[in-house]
Amino acid sequence: MSQPSAEPAMPERHYLNAERGVWSWLTTHDHKRIGLMFLGVLLLMFLLGGVFAMALRIELLTPGRTIMGHMAYNRAFTLHGVVMVWLFLIPSIPSSFGNFLLPLMIGSKDVAFPRLNLASFYLYVLGAAIALWGMFEGGADTGWTFYTPFSTATGTAVLPVLLGVFVVGFSTILTGLNFITTVHTMRAPGITWMKIPLFVWAIYGTSIIQVLATPVLGMVLVLVMLERVAGVGLFDPARGGDPLLYQHLFWFYSHPAVYIMILPGMGVISEMVCAFCRKNPFSYKVIVVSTVGIAFVGFLTWGHHMFVSGESALGAGAFSVLSMLVAIFTALKIFTWLGTMYRGSISITAPFIYVLGFIFLLFFGGMSGVAVAVTSADIHWHDTYFVVAHFHFIMVGASLMAFVGGLHYWFPKMFGRRYPEGLGIGTAGLIIFGFIATFLPQFLLGNMGMPRRYADYPERFQSLHVASTAGASLLGFGFLIIAIYLGWSLRYGRVAGRNPWESRGYEWVSESPPPESNFHEQPAFPHPPHDYSRPDVSPEVGRAA
Repeated sequence: MSQPSAEPAMPERHYLNAERGVWSWLTTHDHKRIGLMFLGVLLLMFLLGGVFAMALRIELLTPGRTIMGHMAYNRAFTLHGVVMVWLFLIPSIPSSFGNFLLPLMIGSKDVAFPRLNLASFYLYVLGAAIALWGMFEGGADTGWTFYTPFSTATGTAVLPVLLGVFVVGFSTILTGLNFITTVHTMRAPGITWMKIPLFVWAIYGTSIIQVLATPVLGMVLVLVMLERVAGVGLFDPARGGDPLLYQHLFWFYSHPAVYIMILPGMGVISEMVCAFCRKNPFSYKVIVVSTVGIAFVGFLTWGHHMFVSGESALGAGAFSVLSMLVAIFTALKIFTWLGTMYRGSISITAPFIYVLGFIFLLFFGGMSGVAVAVTSADIHWHDTYFVVAHFHFIMVGASLMAFVGGLHYWFPKMFGRRYPEGLGIGTAGLIIFGFIATFLPQFLLGNMGMPRRYADYPERFQSLHVASTAGASLLGFGFLIIAIYLGWSLRYGRVAGRNPWESRGYEWVSESPPPESNFHEQPAFPHPPHDYSRPDVSPEVGRAA
C-alpha cells in the first residue's frame, strides 16, 4: 500500500522574509515586493471607490433627496469615477500582477530597470495623494472626464485632482517602458517570441498603449490646468477656443485606456483557461494576433464617443465600423477560450468561476458596445444609463472578474498558502450574481430614457433603482467575504506547495513563494508555455548553458 504524500512545506527563505523591517520594503528593488505594495494601495483605492459607489446607490433608492443634496451627489460620482478609473482600474493588473509575474514568466531575475520600477510606485502614491487631497479639500464636480468648458469654470477643487491624475500618468508611462524593455531584453534562453506566455503578451500590448497614449492625456490635462490658472482660452468659445478639441484629445487617450483596463484581464483569463481545462490553448497565435489587433485598432475609435457632437456622416460611419472591428478581435479571443474548454478536463475552482463570469460580462458588454457603435442607436442611448451599464460590464465587471480571479489563482504563488476553496467558489458566484443584478436594471433604465449623472428621477424609475441598489449591496457583501477569508489565509491557510494547480505556466517553475532572486539558477525553457500535451505535471525546465 502506497504511503500518503507528505504535506508540502513552506520554503525556508523567500522574498517575503529575505529582508525584514518596513524600511526594507520601502526601499526595495525586488519586483515582487513592489508588485505587492502596488496591490495593497490598489485594494485601498478599490475600497474607497466602492464606498462612493454605495453612497450613490443609496441616494438613488428614492426620488428626491435620500442622504445627500445635488452638489454632494455631483462630487460623489466624480470621486467614484476618478478613484475607480484613474487610481484602480488602469493600474490594477499591470502594476500588481504584471510587476510580480512578468519576470517570473520570462525566466528573469527582475525587471530591466528596478529603481525606475520603485520610482513608478512612489509616483503613483504621490499622484493618488494629490488627487485625494483635492477631493477632500473641496471635491471636484466635473465627473471623471473633466469636460470643458465646465471644468475650466467650476468653483470646485478641480486643479489638484487634475494634477494628481497627471502625476499618476507618469507612473503608468514608466511602468510601460519598463515592461517593454524587460520583454525585449531579459527573456531566458529558450523563450522565443512565439513562446512568450499569453499573460506577458497582454501586458506587452498594454504597455505599448500606455507609452503611446498616456502623453496625450498628460498634455490635455496640462492645457486644462493652464486654462484654469492663466485663462489661455484654448477650450473657451468666448475666447475663440473649442471645447470639442478637448473631447478629441481626451478620448484619443481614454478609449485606448479601455484596453489598458481589459487587455491585461484577457491575459489573466488566457492563463487560467489553459490551467483549469488542462489543455493547450485552442490557438496560441490567434490570441496573440488579436491582442496586438486590439492594441492597434483601439487608437482609431475615439470618435464613437462623440456621435452627437456634430460629426460628419462620413466620420461617424468610419468610427462606427472601426469600433465594430474591435469586437471582431474580442470575439476571436472568446471563441479561442471556448475552444480550449471544449472537451477539456475542467476543474471547478474559484478562479475558473471568475473565468466564466469574465466571458459572460465581456460577451454581454461587448454586444452592447456594438449596439452603441451604431450611430442611430447611440443617439438614443447617449448619456443615458444604458452607457453606464455598458461600460461597467466591460471596464469594471470584466476587469474585476480577471483581477479577483487572478488574485485567487496567483495567491499561492505570492504567499505560499491556500484559501478555503469551497468558500471561494460560493463567493465567486455571489460576486457575479451581484454584479449582474446591479447593472442589468441600468440597461433597462437607459432604454427607457433615464439620463446619467442625475440625483433625482421620476417615480416610474424607482423599482429599477431599488433593484440596482440591492445588487450593489450583494456585491459589496461578496467583496467583504473575500477580504475576510484571504486575510485569514495569509496566516492560517494550508501551505500550497510549489504548484498547487498543476499548471504548466512558466511562473510555477519557481518555488511558492519565490526566492528573492526568483530562481536558484538561470532556467531554460525547452517546452512552450501552456503545454498540456506532455504527461508530466511540472513545467519542464533545463539549466541554461
